[in-house]
Amino acid sequence: MFSGKTLLITGGTGSFGNAVLRRFLHTDIKEIRVFSRDEKKQEDMRIGLNNGKVKFYIGDVRAFDGINAALHGVDFVFHAAALKQVPSCEFYPMEAVRTNVLGTENVLNAALQSGVKKVITLSTDKAVYPINAMGISKAMMEKLMVAKARMTDVSRTIFSGTRYGNVMASRGSVIPLFVKQIKEGKPLTVTDPNMTRFLMSLDDAVDLVLYGFSNARQGDIFVQKAPASTILDLAVAVKELFDANNEIRIIGTRHGEKLYETLLTREELAKAEDMGDYFRILPDDRDLNYGKYFTEGEEKVSTIDDYNSHNTQRLSVAEIKEKLLKLDYIRGELEGRA
Repeated sequence: MFSGKTLLITGGTGSFGNAVLRRFLHTDIKEIRVFSRDEKKQEDMRIGLNNGKVKFYIGDVRAFDGINAALHGVDFVFHAAALKQVPSCEFYPMEAVRTNVLGTENVLNAALQSGVKKVITLSTDKAVYPINAMGISKAMMEKLMVAKARMTDVSRTIFSGTRYGNVMASRGSVIPLFVKQIKEGKPLTVTDPNMTRFLMSLDDAVDLVLYGFSNARQGDIFVQKAPASTILDLAVAVKELFDANNEIRIIGTRHGEKLYETLLTREELAKAEDMGDYFRILPDDRDLNYGKYFTEGEEKVSTIDDYNSHNTQRLSVAEIKEKLLKLDYIRGELEGRA
């Protein structure tokens, strides 16, 4: 699919961008463009990779001209640029809107203008029943993508999306925090011991995006089925891997946090296509005929639950440890202690 093609990754200096580069660098893809506003990370990547296939573009998705210029000659886009930290988005919600909503609109419009064949947007479980600014902005991003898809002919550009849970050991996530607290001899801070989260690796996230790319139809959103664990079991698993005796301290739920995360609402699940390891969420293709919204119901919706981290497969501490040991980050940290 990517042979001789040009791929652009917005937010390409982040964890996802680095994972995609590792996956694609030694294939016969023609060019990978990394678009981001972080010149230091771009410089580090340029020196570290030393590969002529990778081109670097400084810019911000908030500015249309920059992303529009970078998309000239591009075949495919993975749109990963986003503000993702729940607390910072809570304090600066308009910043989340400017990047996650208006920035996405810039990417979609520029892609359409440049004749990009396919755009895959990256969303989060926090967009489902959102209770915080980050989740709300991502939910709006999804609505924006579906609305743009509804108005765009597939012969021009296909707009599709993916939605996934927490990526283990990504920047700002809880696993590196636990490791840091172990190293510093501090208590491991757990919000609510019964709080559950989906557990996905970075490779899982890349697999999901590639699966969505391969199977995308206009306006689809793809979700990967994923296991989950409680935050307490995750903390215990990290402690056992590092043979640590740090105290686990319960600090209470933080501002904007959910008890569990949801990947599909029950309304979506009622109409989703089960594709084995993935769900395809079909877009709502109704027009502004209001009667369809108010007079036509769906009995099935009332009989099912949503798909969330409380009712998915629950991993034991042993299973969590097994999953953690597959992460480069954890193996590197363990080797560093040896």
